[in-house]
Amino acid sequence: MDSCRIPANASKCSGNTMECFMVLSTQAQKISIGILCGLFGTMCVFENSLVLYLIFSSPGIRKKPSYLFIGSLALADILASIIFVCSFVNFHVFNEAGFSKEVFLLQLGGVNTSFSASLSSLLLTALDRYLSISRPSEYKLLMTRKRAWTALAVLWLTCAIIAGLPLLGWNCCTLDSACSELFPFVDDNYLVGWICFVVVLLGCIVCAYAHVLWRARQHVAYMEKHQAQAERQTSRMRMDVMLAKTLAMVLAVLMLCWSPVLVLMIYSIFGRLSDRLRKVFAFCSTLCLLNSMVNPIIYALRSKELFSSLRRVLSHFRRQLKAPEESPEAESTHKSSVIET
Repeated sequence: MDSCRIPANASKCSGNTMECFMVLSTQAQKISIGILCGLFGTMCVFENSLVLYLIFSSPGIRKKPSYLFIGSLALADILASIIFVCSFVNFHVFNEAGFSKEVFLLQLGGVNTSFSASLSSLLLTALDRYLSISRPSEYKLLMTRKRAWTALAVLWLTCAIIAGLPLLGWNCCTLDSACSELFPFVDDNYLVGWICFVVVLLGCIVCAYAHVLWRARQHVAYMEKHQAQAERQTSRMRMDVMLAKTLAMVLAVLMLCWSPVLVLMIYSIFGRLSDRLRKVFAFCSTLCLLNSMVNPIIYALRSKELFSSLRRVLSHFRRQLKAPEESPEAESTHKSSVIET
């Protein structure tokens, strides 16, 4: 495998060199990756689709900018799961290397766009919660639905442009530069830039959440001292505190799932990865699906509004199932059976 890797020039682009990145050597490894991707990917798409349905089927929820950002996060996780599972399993499990450089970079750009949009949606959500807690009286004026949609449009466009740079020409084949050990055709300098972009996003999210939780703690202390004041304001503050803690849990899961991948990416830039570490990277990559699968579970457990909406949907579904049993035909059949008995 070492003879296949020529990172200092573009000779990697000639011939069938995609096989150099197919690091899973045994059938057991391929089956394990296939099972993980299939399980996590299916659950992720189902759960995040349910979150989107709960948000946009409820007029009261979908009007709130905070849930528009959560909807953006769910959409990003769905797209990342679909694109990642299809391309990852096709490449590592079925060893399909017949596609062109442009097709591979397009798939990689889709995954990067979705992941970047997921991080950016978390950042917007954290900023939204900070405004809600720090400026409750001005929140509705500062965070309108129009501004929320504008922020989301800028977010997705920026992420798509950054992720599409290799497809537009910033790749080691076009530039005749050093190629990444982890991704075919990806320039090492671009990988450094993308990692810096992700680290900056994570740093901003951590700072935003730190301020959110600090303000939330201040509000808890304030409420304990002024329990005789308006109950409505107190209830809303407690809701903000609950959502802030929820988003902190989301961030903790995000860091836990993506830290191994980012660490190995950084290590690949400054050192040479062994075959074993490249296999570890392949398995760690599936943790992104686990992160996308866990996020909706956290929403269902922590968000009272989404949980109430889910209960309404389940109640409606149960009523639909009971309707045929309570129909006149079913009732007459039941009565006739009782008479015969």
